[in-house]
Amino acid sequence: MRHFRLLMCLLMSVSLAPLPAEARQKTVGATKAAKAKTRHKARAAANPKRIISTLHESMGNHTRSDAIRQSEAGESVFTLPAGELRLASSKALIVNQTTGETIYAKSTSTPTPIASVTKLMTAMVMLDQHLPMDEVIAVGDGDVDLLKGTSSRLRVGTALPRQEMLQLALMSSENRAASALARTSPLGMAAFVEAMNRKATELGMTNSHFVDPTGLNSENVSTAEDLVKMVKAAYQYPEIRAASTSAASEVPVAGYRRPLEFRNTNILVRNGSWDIGLSKTGYISEAGRCLVMQAQIADQPLIIVLLDSWGKFTRIGDAQRIRKWIESSIGNRRSLG
Repeated sequence: MRHFRLLMCLLMSVSLAPLPAEARQKTVGATKAAKAKTRHKARAAANPKRIISTLHESMGNHTRSDAIRQSEAGESVFTLPAGELRLASSKALIVNQTTGETIYAKSTSTPTPIASVTKLMTAMVMLDQHLPMDEVIAVGDGDVDLLKGTSSRLRVGTALPRQEMLQLALMSSENRAASALARTSPLGMAAFVEAMNRKATELGMTNSHFVDPTGLNSENVSTAEDLVKMVKAAYQYPEIRAASTSAASEVPVAGYRRPLEFRNTNILVRNGSWDIGLSKTGYISEAGRCLVMQAQIADQPLIIVLLDSWGKFTRIGDAQRIRKWIESSIGNRRSLG
């Protein structure tokens, strides 16, 4: 017992002995380095304009190509300190409209049906022809959907100014209106679709193909990367911005006693709490729920592409998560300043 107590005292004296000078210097140096690193990150993050560069630093030695390869596996390119962004949409891309920087990416180069997002291309090709927007055009038998059997409140024979048809095609995703815009073009339907593909080529949309102006055909395909290019181009048309962001419109339609109310298919446009400069939704079973937008979030102009969302409200939920993620991240950085 006496030897055991002596051994315990010896061990305690060793553990309480001061560190050698060299060891103390290493410990103090490591602590100072850690604090300096923390201060550097705080200063970098305090400026919202440095968000992207801070993200790049947080990726360590990963290059941009490494990040894109990761995104093809379904992972986000960047993770903000506020937490990882997880989206339910199968394919997604968020890009700063001004700088072109990628903020988030997920399966961005995978071709997929894009449903009524197609109508943005339809609108651009029609507007490029500089046709009189007050000219009245009518829904014809050729505009009836025989592929999916979708219904429409625009009966055959409904005549509206081309401007009204454009608004209904973009705001309410009216398939007959989009079809009528293409069919009544001087080009004719077949040549109009060819013009859509030429426009895609001009915009550098190398993985996109169009076969009809409505998006009902699942052979209308594109990628998230290509759709960012299309949204950027469509944003240059004031008519598209105005029509796609109208909350609702009353339209007098022959056969109805009262004007019909058409609403925007994007509930985020209707609720008024978002600053949206362009919007288009889409849905067919092969494409899932789709949403593309230009929106101002935390003073940043962003282009958001969400494709193949599985649930009716998933794309809206993803958009809300994106907004919260970006706003909270920038808010955290400003609070450090």
